Amino acid sequence: MEIFITNIMNQFGYWGMLFLIFIENIFPPIPSEIILPFGGFVTTLEKSEVTVFGLIIFATLGSIFGAFILYWIGTLLNVNKLETWLEKKWIKRLGFKKNEVEKTVKFFEKWEGVAVFFGRCVPIVRSLISIPAGMVKMNLPKFTLYTAFGSLVWNTLLISAGAFLGENWRNVVTLVDEYKNIVLIILSTVTIILIWRYFKKRNSYK
Repeated sequence: MEIFITNIMNQFGYWGMLFLIFIENIFPPIPSEIILPFGGFVTTLEKSEVTVFGLIIFATLGSIFGAFILYWIGTLLNVNKLETWLEKKWIKRLGFKKNEVEKTVKFFEKWEGVAVFFGRCVPIVRSLISIPAGMVKMNLPKFTLYTAFGSLVWNTLLISAGAFLGENWRNVVTLVDEYKNIVLIILSTVTIILIWRYFKKRNSYK
């Protein structure tokens, strides 16, 4: 992976960063926590022609373009289709209800800006947050603005850290992995609580 990133960065510079982050947004297995710090490290090399500021700008552009693709996918998964799908008998047997989709959509519509901004700073959901935004037809300029600011924060932190640490840029990957594990624990805990509350509420009506 590092060899691939190195070759792209060496050959295409800023455009290489834009391409890598664009792909990373669509295919999360290519992690930004490697691409961005390594890009920061590249700026410290003697013959490097790229700067931290330039990489941040192009990385943010790549993030926005990638987010547009997932936003568009979200528009194809509109709420009406999802509600129709939940009407299937085998889905109902699993306990999912049509009105729960409406509640979820209303929640996202209320906090959509905050959700997109902070979502762009969370490794696990930073790409996927664009899909529900597309589903609820979030205002595109507003979506672009919050995506840009959230991505700018994330890109600035990781690229700057890579430049600051230089040859020790891999330490950033370790820190992000720890951060990711904390997020996973929080999300898992919240999911378990929500499932428990759901079944408790459901049993109280029997």
